[in-house]
Amino acid sequence: MIERYTLEEMGRVWTEENHWATILEIEQLACEALAEKGLIPQEAARNIRAKASFNIQRIKEIEKTTQHDVIAFLTNVAEYVGEDAKYMHLGMTSSDVLDTALSVQLKQAGKLILERLAALSGVLREKSLEYKDAIMMGRTHGIHAEPITFGLKMALWYTENQRNIKRMKAAIQGIAVGKISGAVGTFANIPPFVEEYVCRRLNLEPALVSTQIVQRDRHAYYMTTLAVIASSLDQFATELRHLQRTEVMEIQEPFGKGQKGSSAMPHKRNPILSERICGLARVIRGNAAAALENVALWHERDISHSSAERVILPDSTILLHYLLVTITGVLQGLKVNTGDMKENVEKTHGLIFSQRVMLALVEKGLTRDAAYAATQRSAMRAWDEKKEFKALILGDPEVMKYLKPQEVEAIFDYGCHLTNVDYILHRAGIIQ
Repeated sequence: MIERYTLEEMGRVWTEENHWATILEIEQLACEALAEKGLIPQEAARNIRAKASFNIQRIKEIEKTTQHDVIAFLTNVAEYVGEDAKYMHLGMTSSDVLDTALSVQLKQAGKLILERLAALSGVLREKSLEYKDAIMMGRTHGIHAEPITFGLKMALWYTENQRNIKRMKAAIQGIAVGKISGAVGTFANIPPFVEEYVCRRLNLEPALVSTQIVQRDRHAYYMTTLAVIASSLDQFATELRHLQRTEVMEIQEPFGKGQKGSSAMPHKRNPILSERICGLARVIRGNAAAALENVALWHERDISHSSAERVILPDSTILLHYLLVTITGVLQGLKVNTGDMKENVEKTHGLIFSQRVMLALVEKGLTRDAAYAATQRSAMRAWDEKKEFKALILGDPEVMKYLKPQEVEAIFDYGCHLTNVDYILHRAGIIQ
């Protein structure tokens, strides 16, 4: 049964409540730092910690007049704190709290994505072991090439997903940066200690150099990482869609009791989840392009990045989280038709062994060109006349001058394609 996705887990990261609560924590930590240095009274910092609160509707009401969200927030908090609110936000600019809070939220979102990537790796590892010897057709250009196993396909995806885990960890590390350095990043009106104190308490690194903002190459790296992961899921889902085609029918997405595939055709079982993954991956890639555009800002900053980020960052993390849950559920419930896989391997009348025939002739002393030509002669007849390739090889006197019948029988053995499967899975870390 595919997990029913709700926004609760990831959506909580992007709620207004979490946004303002994080900003409030930053403001309170900054006051504590200032008090520790004797720049504001200790009692004021304690009072701010004890009394500070906010009301989202009240913030919105004030913002109608101020047209500035952080000022509206501070005005609302002052209504709870009283006179000591004058010590809040001293020497700070809005982006000090907005960008530092955004880094906290992106870390939170990244952690949830990492958890789902780990779950996907677990399913891919299980499938690679379960189907490591399940022969299926390997295809290049969409044409039958040589056999692989379904387990190897899952192992390939597992290793790609493991790389995505590394990429996501690096992206989280890159974004885990805060700044409390004032209007243009010079600490002219606030000591660097405040930034160090706040960032340490939030498990962030202080930006080594900042302007009014944290530089947007960090956010672009984070977003392009989401796009790369989405593209991997797009690739997995595209393959699942191809393998579910009626002419192939090697796998099928889970299809629940009572589910309908078409309003007109009762027989339909469509790969709708895989198609949905492919479509939404395009949205994340498009959002990544906007993040790249945000890198180039005027001078010490402008605000052109802000409006775009309020859409692309929540949307992309939520979408990717959803896609990871969906692809994991599809793979968990996947129907794997190993019989159809084997039938498809045999559709080309043994042509998949053409390379082994050619190599056997080379071993007998033919040049590669001569061996290729001799093998291709029977291979083309097998294609055109739909005859068994092995029978054509056995009936070719030019080839049989070099090969014995028992050698031909040994060439046409599926076992050769399984010989190194365990070695590959061990190298991938799937078999310990």
